[in-house]
Amino acid sequence: MDKLMEVEGSILLFEKAHKMKVKEQLQARLDMCNQFSKSMAEKSAEQLKRFEEMMELKQRQEKHQLLELLEKGSKEALGQQEKLKEEHRHRAKLLTLKLREAEQQRQQEIERIRQEEGRERMRRLWSLQQEVLQLVQKIQVDYKQQEALRVDLSSYGHRGNQICGMLSSVIRSSTERGYPTQDDVNLGEHSLQEMQMLASTIEKELAAAEQRKKAEEEAAKEKQKEAQLQAQQQQQQATPQTTAPAQDSKQEGLPKKVSNSTLQRYLDLQKGLEQCQKACEDLATCKDPQTKKIRANLQRAVTIPVSQISSVSGSQVRDTFEKINNFLMGKPVVFAGQTILLSQHPLGQEFVSLKLAEKLVNQGEEEVASHHESAFPIAYVASALWERYPKVGELFLANLHKKCPYTVPLYPPFKKGTSLEDYQRLMGYQVKDSIMEQQDSFLKRMSGMIRLYAAVMQVRWPYGTSQGNHPHGLNHGWHWFAQMLNMEPLSDLTATLLFDFLEVCGNAMIKQYRNQFWKLLILIKDQYFPKIEKITTGTEMGSVSRLKHFLEEAVRRRDIPLPKGYLQPSFWRT
Repeated sequence: MDKLMEVEGSILLFEKAHKMKVKEQLQARLDMCNQFSKSMAEKSAEQLKRFEEMMELKQRQEKHQLLELLEKGSKEALGQQEKLKEEHRHRAKLLTLKLREAEQQRQQEIERIRQEEGRERMRRLWSLQQEVLQLVQKIQVDYKQQEALRVDLSSYGHRGNQICGMLSSVIRSSTERGYPTQDDVNLGEHSLQEMQMLASTIEKELAAAEQRKKAEEEAAKEKQKEAQLQAQQQQQQATPQTTAPAQDSKQEGLPKKVSNSTLQRYLDLQKGLEQCQKACEDLATCKDPQTKKIRANLQRAVTIPVSQISSVSGSQVRDTFEKINNFLMGKPVVFAGQTILLSQHPLGQEFVSLKLAEKLVNQGEEEVASHHESAFPIAYVASALWERYPKVGELFLANLHKKCPYTVPLYPPFKKGTSLEDYQRLMGYQVKDSIMEQQDSFLKRMSGMIRLYAAVMQVRWPYGTSQGNHPHGLNHGWHWFAQMLNMEPLSDLTATLLFDFLEVCGNAMIKQYRNQFWKLLILIKDQYFPKIEKITTGTEMGSVSRLKHFLEEAVRRRDIPLPKGYLQPSFWRT
């Protein structure tokens, strides 16, 4: 029983201990839960705090981004505004520059008009001075008659000289300061009027004096008749004795005029040229846009190929000729993408022939003058065209004679009433604004044209089967030499022409005429060249020295070498 109670007591103690242990575990678990809850609460609080901080940071960032966007927009607006301001300033600057340029152009136009008016006044003054000088010469000539007519015209002569001196002084002073004023022109016109009055008064006084003298002669007519008869008889007796000296004097002085046949040929060529120019006048001056386009195309179809002629290769020269020949035959030519036909205008044939001839002469005047070796390729094309189209050849020769009358040869005479500028142009000089070109430039152009002329005479187109005579062969070169040697030489010019002609054509003339040409060359050296030396001044010895050296070398070696630029047969195979 005690043991049972001991067992029950042990069980109760165990249960109590177990309850205590469970209670302790439960309390520990409860403490742990409380601690966990507390920890979770603290953690939640911390997370909430971090979330709030994150949200606050995000708000600040969004605010900052918004501020940046606003600032960026403001900057862009300011930049756009600044750009607009800069564009405005640039446009204002451009407008200012344009206004300034417009003002400068206006000032330049005013200055151009002023200079043009000044040049016109200067030309008017020169014209007035020329007329005054002519009247002074007339007064001086008339003044020489005063002794024969027993009248005193010295006061008129003195006054005329004073007027000339005053007008010369006005022109000199106006030239120094630039251009003459209208007052200077008025003074010149007044001087001319006074000179005309002087000349008219002198004419009246001379007429009155001649009337008086005629009356005196009528009174003494019977007494002088017998003396006149005796003088005539003496003159008839002296005529046979003076015939021979007269012939000698004629031989001593050579004329300055070509033969009548040569002159007539020259006039016929110029007449034909004028007729062709007149026929083409409607096409050349037409203002219709379509006609102007046709005219420009027709001209380019022949002038551009001519300007492309060179000594690069024979095939290039042949192609150039074929282009021109095909066009003249009526075949279409393509230029700058346009098809051009000669039949596009009724005057096409005449117009193209005229412009082709002018361009060939211009090549001699410009290209050959600067590059002597270019004479032969141009001459081959000109000779071939001349042979196939005689009209082109005639116009070429007429234009050549007009620009270089020494290819005739012709020394244009000065005719009464011809102005100085017109006479200078007749001589071949270029005159611009009343200013004549320099002598060196003039001789260079004449040299180019005479060289082209000499080359044309001796060449024949190497292609084709034509067996006829040369359209303008070396016989014309012989004729040119003969005419030159029958005329008085001109200072500087004659030596230049002879040298250029001999250098280009001399070798061909030797082969053609042999001993006859050598006689002609010796005649030039021994008889004609001294005439050139006699009229040559110290500043013109260059051309004379070249001619002298050429003649001496040719006679010494009895040979003239081939000219520079001569095209050998091998050239045409290139």
